[in-house]
Amino acid sequence: MLSTAVLLKFVAFSEDVHPNKPLSTFPKQIGAWQGKEQRFESKIYEILGVDDSFLATYFAPDGQQVQLYVGFYQSQREGDIIHSPKNCMPGAGWKIISSSIEELAATETRSKDLKVIKFKLKNGIQEQLVLYWYQSRGRIISSEYMQKFYLVLDSITRRRTDGSFVRLIAPIQNGNEEQVSETLKSFAVKIFPILNEYLPT
Repeated sequence: MLSTAVLLKFVAFSEDVHPNKPLSTFPKQIGAWQGKEQRFESKIYEILGVDDSFLATYFAPDGQQVQLYVGFYQSQREGDIIHSPKNCMPGAGWKIISSSIEELAATETRSKDLKVIKFKLKNGIQEQLVLYWYQSRGRIISSEYMQKFYLVLDSITRRRTDGSFVRLIAPIQNGNEEQVSETLKSFAVKIFPILNEYLPT
């Protein structure tokens, strides 16, 4: 991350890329899911260095819940690099139990399968599943290494370093890990078309 930031600092150009629509207008109703908007503490936003963001917990009629966070960065040249959960979550007391790549099947609105990253986290007796990906300049990226590679490549070839981070979290209760995993993947499929309306390509 440090080497990427140093390299980008010497790529001199100004960027004027914004979300297609303010993330504050992201839908609170997604199918049968009803969302309740939230906010992190101010110091967290200062650490993240995000330019626009959205945080909400969505509830299904059967009681399932999914927290959605979307963070948009207009430029990643001045040190505000997207933070990886691999670094942030352990710092918040969560231990990464397992990590894998999940594939989301193509749909009517997407012609190809998409890959995202899945974590299982544990903090005391609490357990969570996390799905996340980088949605940057028209790409869905499921690798921190490739995220940095494309960031440098696009800064040179497209003169852009804007990018977005999307994260879904759901609690594991009563050993229902497989059900939670399927819920997260299903919710991710629902929000992809909406994210495409908001995030620049």
